[in-house]
Amino acid sequence: MNKKLLIIGFVWPEPKSSAAGSRMMQLILFFQSQDYQITFASACAKSDNAFDLSSIGVKKATIELNHSSFDDFVLKLKPDIVLFDRFMTEEQFGWRISQHCPNAIKILDTEDLHFLRRARQQAFKDHVEITHGDLLNDTTKREIASIYRCDMSLIISTSEMSLLQNTFKIDDSLLLYLPFLVDPISEAQKKEFPRFEERQHFISIGNFLHEPNYNALLYLKETIWKGIRAKLPKAQLHNYGSYASQKVNQLHNEKDGFLIKGFAEDVNEVMQQSKVLLAPIRFGAGLKGKLFDAMQNGTPFVSTSVGVEGIVDDIKQSFVCDTSEDFINQSIKLYTDTSVWTAQQTLGFEILENQFSKDYFEREFKERLLDLIDNLKAHRQQNFIGQLLQHHTMRSTKYMSKWIEAKNS
Repeated sequence: MNKKLLIIGFVWPEPKSSAAGSRMMQLILFFQSQDYQITFASACAKSDNAFDLSSIGVKKATIELNHSSFDDFVLKLKPDIVLFDRFMTEEQFGWRISQHCPNAIKILDTEDLHFLRRARQQAFKDHVEITHGDLLNDTTKREIASIYRCDMSLIISTSEMSLLQNTFKIDDSLLLYLPFLVDPISEAQKKEFPRFEERQHFISIGNFLHEPNYNALLYLKETIWKGIRAKLPKAQLHNYGSYASQKVNQLHNEKDGFLIKGFAEDVNEVMQQSKVLLAPIRFGAGLKGKLFDAMQNGTPFVSTSVGVEGIVDDIKQSFVCDTSEDFINQSIKLYTDTSVWTAQQTLGFEILENQFSKDYFEREFKERLLDLIDNLKAHRQQNFIGQLLQHHTMRSTKYMSKWIEAKNS
């Protein structure tokens, strides 16, 4: 019997542009390995950077917000599992799935906790330390309600798992820790990576539309790079990222060695050419794809406590620098000291192997899925808060959506 998975995407996946796009492709490949027929549907317009899903046998469908045509679409498809890409898609389409495909398992891929990222961004903007009260915002209520309405939510970071379990008291049965699914790096691959003396220059990378990335780029330009350049006058910083706007391109300065390189067609190539990744991320959430790209290519990095969250827990590593002075000094040390550079490269390999084994986490995911399939009714009966929220959502969101549809017709 053919098993069907419907993925409702907030956007079409762009694995070369963002960590979220890479994450989605990992999930797609996992479900394909479990013999699911996959349909990816989105109401978002496709960009030139969108991955061609049809090239790997995934069906594509364009859907509309607040439109009953989705009801006909999902009734015809009859999916066994529906995966919502971020809580906003569950808000829009979750009630329709519950109404027309009540036995379909609903999975939420949070990507990262949006409420945490937004609270941190606001606290940073206000120049204050984030408090528990800052977390109790409207986005928090919406996102956690979405988690309760789903049968399983995929959480990408151990830190975010802890927050949901300990602060918001969400039951473990509704959550699954599923970080990036990283392929193992063989010893032969490690030996093929360019050595310390074969690499040059610093690198930064990240989708420029993502506010934490743009903020980090400005911090590099205005503070960090000046300190590094004063000690290493011949070094360059190559800044890669998709969607470089005019305000981003205006930061390009050949004289200072601060170069806006734009979209990287092959992240592995540019990462292996570089000696050190700089990632001074001052707010955000989830796992940072750029750090994984660096570790997978043997490129040491310098980041912040927020940047390494979910990778290094409760350990003050030398590459975690939360002041500009520490960040500058560690960057220079990595760039000039072979032994320090090699030690951190080795540590990066160990982190990937010990904390992010693809085989282990795929096995965990498979087991939880099978358990859900076999015990869905009992699972939902234990989730009374989810039933309560589903009841009220079917009343409120449903009729708001129908009102919007009638207004637009």
